[in-house]
Amino acid sequence: MQQHTEDHKIPAPTRDTATPQQVEADNTVTVPSATPSPTPADLKRWRQYLADERAEAAVYRELAQRRDGEEREILLALAEAEGRHEAHWLALLGEHADKARPASIRSQILGFLARHFGSVFVLALAQRAEARSPYADDPAATPAMAADEQIHEEVVRGLATRGRNRLSGTFRAAVFGANDGLVSNLSLVMGMAATGVGSSVVLMSGIAGLLAGALSMGAGEYVSVRSQRELLSATRPTQATLTAAPSLDIDHNELVLVYLARGMSHEAAEHRAAERMGVFNCDCDPSLSLQPEKEEPAEEHETIGTAWGAALSSFCFFASGAIVPILPFIFGLTGVAALVTAGVLVGVALLATGAVVGLLSGTSPLTRGLRQLAIGLGAAAATYVLGMAFGSVVG
Repeated sequence: MQQHTEDHKIPAPTRDTATPQQVEADNTVTVPSATPSPTPADLKRWRQYLADERAEAAVYRELAQRRDGEEREILLALAEAEGRHEAHWLALLGEHADKARPASIRSQILGFLARHFGSVFVLALAQRAEARSPYADDPAATPAMAADEQIHEEVVRGLATRGRNRLSGTFRAAVFGANDGLVSNLSLVMGMAATGVGSSVVLMSGIAGLLAGALSMGAGEYVSVRSQRELLSATRPTQATLTAAPSLDIDHNELVLVYLARGMSHEAAEHRAAERMGVFNCDCDPSLSLQPEKEEPAEEHETIGTAWGAALSSFCFFASGAIVPILPFIFGLTGVAALVTAGVLVGVALLATGAVVGLLSGTSPLTRGLRQLAIGLGAAAATYVLGMAFGSVVG
């Protein structure tokens, strides 16, 4: 820790144990006392780094206030590390440090979200911010600082993963429900309108598609999650070995087969069976501690989510997505104007849901949003063309 602090005070230290290559690499770091005065561009960049480090440290402290235990300690340690980086830029700026700059828009948004929400979305954004650190390409930053930022990304990724796992069940149903509602009902509306029917028929078709799709999605999610939970429950061992063991024939010990089926070695299975039948009064075989009975962790059910929670989430989000394409018709628009308005509204919604998925997965929100937009509008356009063809044939 002391060495790390010295790296910040003197950006290019000479270590007694360093190799010539390391010394040469360290000497490439900007040292104020040994280099010309920093340019205005340098000062501007360093002030920005300073402001962003302060903002990131504040974000981690805000998140820490909403956590406890190990997660709180991790977040506070990250804030402390950002404080060390702040000290480095203060030392480089010297007398120029008093001309403070505001944090970047990205850091300000991150701070706002941390103060008011403190959710997994903030950690996902922080993960992306750490991944975009410019320190690796800036000679004014020490190699240790660049390495810190790489490690911070992995630390935040680990913290965000915990939240992603907690959201995975219900959130999956919600996101896919909303996207299905947007795409399927927009396609239905576009297809019906292309056949030449009146706007009232298009509206009624959209409402019917909303109700049918929402009920179908809710029922499907309920059956899916319920079946998966029942499957997991069926694989968990029961306590039959305890109740049946006293009555078993020790010469034809079928209890050994139970433990062999659960993955134990033959020796460990025989020992566990003898213990259950009262031959041994203690578990004195150390190998058994390495081969426990196969049981599904309790957290598995939490990750999957409840059947009713998934069904309700899927129903509501499908309905919320499916109502968007018919809003123009509800408010009296007709013809091409209604279709264009519906397409724009659905496009914005698809961009939003894609961006949310991108944030939670730690990837680019813009890329995920554009992908969702292309898929949704592509499906709607194809349905419109098919509707025109069908209308022409029927006509």
